[in-house]
Amino acid sequence: PLLAASRLAPFKMEKEVRLFIKDEGQNPTGSFKARGMAVAVSRAAELGVRGLVTPTAGNAGAAMAAYAARGGLPAYVVAPKDAPESCIEQARRYGVEVALIPGLISDAGRVAADVARQRGWFNVATLQEPYRVEGKKTMGLELAEQLGWRLPDAIIYPAGGGTGIVGMWKAFAELHELGWLQDGKDRHLPKMIIVQAEGCAPLVRAFERGDEEAEIWPSEEANTLAAGLRVPAAIGDRLILKAIYESGGTAIRVSDEAMMQMVQYAAQREGMLIAFEAAATLAAYHTLLARHFLEPADETVLFFTGSGLPCLPEIGKYSF
Repeated sequence: PLLAASRLAPFKMEKEVRLFIKDEGQNPTGSFKARGMAVAVSRAAELGVRGLVTPTAGNAGAAMAAYAARGGLPAYVVAPKDAPESCIEQARRYGVEVALIPGLISDAGRVAADVARQRGWFNVATLQEPYRVEGKKTMGLELAEQLGWRLPDAIIYPAGGGTGIVGMWKAFAELHELGWLQDGKDRHLPKMIIVQAEGCAPLVRAFERGDEEAEIWPSEEANTLAAGLRVPAAIGDRLILKAIYESGGTAIRVSDEAMMQMVQYAAQREGMLIAFEAAATLAAYHTLLARHFLEPADETVLFFTGSGLPCLPEIGKYSF
């Protein structure tokens, strides 16, 4: 759903802002990852693949496992050993094989690629096939429909791999080409804003330098409590940065402390329990208002990419 959420604005600005939340935690497995995997797994089954493999920081593995179970396909999930326990347990309940390895999502990606080659299975890792992006494109299509076939002034999105941005940008281009949007020849596009963690921000660093691609963040320095943002190598970096530059958007990093504060803020102000990645977008919104990059009158949509419910064990480890 798309929810009006003025109470999530900074104090005393509630009556001024035009703030909306795209609550992706309502998806079947609790995150936006269900969109991409629904399409990728369905297409894989249609093509007659023998099995599926994916690396994951948590949510993608749970989503693939659910749809693989529904499609009657065997599947294999590779995750860092510190991935959220609830996501890993969710994947296991759907009946897939799970391998927990030392390292980060990039290390899991290498293992997943090896497993796919050895077994002759379909690797649905980020941007290794076209169908997950097509699934995530529905975020953009749905947003336009919910706003009466127009687009907002700004979108703030938490970027790990960043394919949500890629999918939405593709959706907006196709909607313009079809003539479905209400902006006529003006081709209004929202400012595409990404947020990453201070402890792992390869895309933000590239944007700050004006680069068209992102250097890999040193693995030994990749550290954040937001598992979905602990991605040292953003596979879709060129496409993500292109969307930011073309839209007049920006890239911002926020601290883990800011994320923790915003988990609490969202819970107490709107009764929403959100994941750390979602909290990062709220922290970014407050910061960008303070910097006047965004104004209260700008119609802004924050993508809360996952529910906080599966993350309760992780959230509970931190005091607010």
